[in-house]
Amino acid sequence: MAVRINPSTLIGILASIVLLAVVLFLSATSPRLFIDLPGLGIVLLGTAAATFIAYPLREVMRIFGLLRTVLHSEYLPIDQDLEDLSTVARVWMQSDVRAVEKSLEKVSNPFLRTGVQLVIDNVPEQDIMDLLQWRIARVKAKEHAEAQLFRVMAGFAPAFGMVGTLVGLVNLLYLLGSGDMTAIGREMALALMTTFYGVLLANLVFKPVAVKLERRTEQRLILMNTLAQGISMMSQKRSPALMRETLKAFMAEVQDDIHERRQPALATSRTTEHVGL
Repeated sequence: MAVRINPSTLIGILASIVLLAVVLFLSATSPRLFIDLPGLGIVLLGTAAATFIAYPLREVMRIFGLLRTVLHSEYLPIDQDLEDLSTVARVWMQSDVRAVEKSLEKVSNPFLRTGVQLVIDNVPEQDIMDLLQWRIARVKAKEHAEAQLFRVMAGFAPAFGMVGTLVGLVNLLYLLGSGDMTAIGREMALALMTTFYGVLLANLVFKPVAVKLERRTEQRLILMNTLAQGISMMSQKRSPALMRETLKAFMAEVQDDIHERRQPALATSRTTEHVGL
């Protein structure tokens, strides 16, 4: 099965390459001025060291898998899951447990499969909802911690960029007595490069990855809460057609609420920036 690349991530990578090309080849006197391997090493190794100190090894090693997740398409089979739930609920209305179990084998979503299995096992509705809400809370906490990992790295990178700058300034002060302005200017440029690397990595890699993961979690939680409501309706043996339309309306309303919450936050941020100016 071919892996689909996330189009927005691909556009972001291409835009980053264009940005670096503009910086290196159009804005700089010489592209070599922006190449400082020791400075880059200070930022990368310092960020990695601080991250390993702050987090358990098993969590840090998941970074590469999370980066692959960001590169992949963020498609969620919402329509398919709702259709599967509607199909299973239609069979359940006929009180044919074996037919429901057979239909359940075709359901790919493990969350949905678990909820439906509890329904056909005649588990009380409240117990089912408690279990599903616990699983939703666990997914939210786990994926929030994954996004937070990249936000922490975004804080470490500029800090170690400043460390590299301080190292460069020490070398610069050492050369001041010689009076060699060429050497002093070169050391000053190299000292500032580590700050450049730190800010670039924080704002072009770590923070965007964190936001992408948070957005993915948001969509997954909407889907899981929608399916939980559908499983609750199935437990009450509501009409499958009513269930499908109710869940579609529920998803649309939740997404509208999310957009409404974001707009005031964005307006507040802009107002704060305006006042700050």
